Amino acid sequence: LLRWIMNSFWNERMENKEFSKLNKNIEVDVAIIGGGLAGISTAYYLSKNGLKVAVLEKEKLCYCTTGGSTGKITSQHGIIYKYLKDINGRDYSKKYYEANEDALNNIQKIIKEENINCDFEIKNAYVYTEVEKEVQSIKQEIECTKKLDIKSEFVSKIDLPIDILGAIKFENQAQFDPVKYTYGLANCVEKNGGKIFEKSKVIDVVEDGGKYNISTKEGSVRAKYLVIATRYPIIKFPGYYFIKMYQSTSYALIVDTHTDLDFDGYYINQEAPKFSFRTVKDGDRNLLLVVGYDYKTGTEIVGNPFEYLKAKVKKMYPESEVLKTWTAEDCISLDKIPYIGDFSDIMENCYVATGFNKWGITSSNIAANIIKDKILGIENKYEHLFESSRLGIIKNEDEMMNMLKEAGEGIILERIKGKPTPTCTHLGCKLSWNPIEEIWECSCHGSKFSKRGIVIEGPAVKNLD
Repeated sequence: LLRWIMNSFWNERMENKEFSKLNKNIEVDVAIIGGGLAGISTAYYLSKNGLKVAVLEKEKLCYCTTGGSTGKITSQHGIIYKYLKDINGRDYSKKYYEANEDALNNIQKIIKEENINCDFEIKNAYVYTEVEKEVQSIKQEIECTKKLDIKSEFVSKIDLPIDILGAIKFENQAQFDPVKYTYGLANCVEKNGGKIFEKSKVIDVVEDGGKYNISTKEGSVRAKYLVIATRYPIIKFPGYYFIKMYQSTSYALIVDTHTDLDFDGYYINQEAPKFSFRTVKDGDRNLLLVVGYDYKTGTEIVGNPFEYLKAKVKKMYPESEVLKTWTAEDCISLDKIPYIGDFSDIMENCYVATGFNKWGITSSNIAANIIKDKILGIENKYEHLFESSRLGIIKNEDEMMNMLKEAGEGIILERIKGKPTPTCTHLGCKLSWNPIEEIWECSCHGSKFSKRGIVIEGPAVKNLD
């Protein structure tokens, strides 16, 4: 199990502080399930405002999505603004940009005020293409951003040793070490009187007398407010997030190129397969972080993505040496917009932060501020952008019908047929074998299990029989 959850470069080089395990019953104002960047950011803001908070993490902080991320802090979420403008209008897409720019500035402010050493650097962000048919997409995005008063620029060259046909450039974005930053926030939470518990897997959530009882094997937390920040919500009903999202797995490499890497920015391509590049500080040298070849978790993997990534890097840097590999999983919403706010209309004082679509660094800060404001009774100007109960997702009818079909086949058909294929403990969907990582994966909702049936990634919380 630990092979997969401790696998990233960020986690491996970090001398992680140990947090205690919950072994008694406590009561606080706010209970937060999930010890990644979203959960810890929320705990930071709430504890700073005087609330008693407790964070429950099933393993160790940052050992899943946050630890596997690229650490890009940006409002450039691929080619996104023309899409947002087309489906939701100019005001919406403009505010989406402003929300993410505010998050970037918030993070920079926190790093300075709390003196967090996390290798923060200002960088430019680029989306580039090597394919002729995608040049027009980039030009259309630039035209759209200019109409939204977003500063962008078309460029024909970048610092990567590849011949591109064009790229869109956003200036004054940033990058950092996401694990160092999250641990910096965690230290602040403790200084503010908050409690963080590791190895404290939540097994049950019950409403009782206007409060929530959140149980682990050895203790429980009782709180008026509940925040679910587990990447994929572990509560199935109500909310029904299992028909509004799927999970995507990406592959990552840390590479010593044996060259002097001096990029002015970081990069991701527009076409498939995806390749994301950034530098990573390691003492007095810069390493290269490469992420890509993402696929819908649980579907068939063609070839070996690690080998594809290595071949791409070798072509760019013939003397390169791969130092570390890992995988990362992200939740993808049907309309490319996160779900932030009320978990459900019928669960009072329960909040969710999910569906970050691979851009969780700024989205986590946005979510933390929205949830903090809702608990404190403050109006947040960005809350309506990410409303969890929105109905706009039904516009993506094809993907929603596909998800319903998969869930139906898993829950009903496989059981009727009596096939011996293992089924997920989340909602009974069939599992598929991933030969690259040697694990079981759920194609419906992205849960992962070890060879022996131990839960590696949620939303499943129970091991296989």
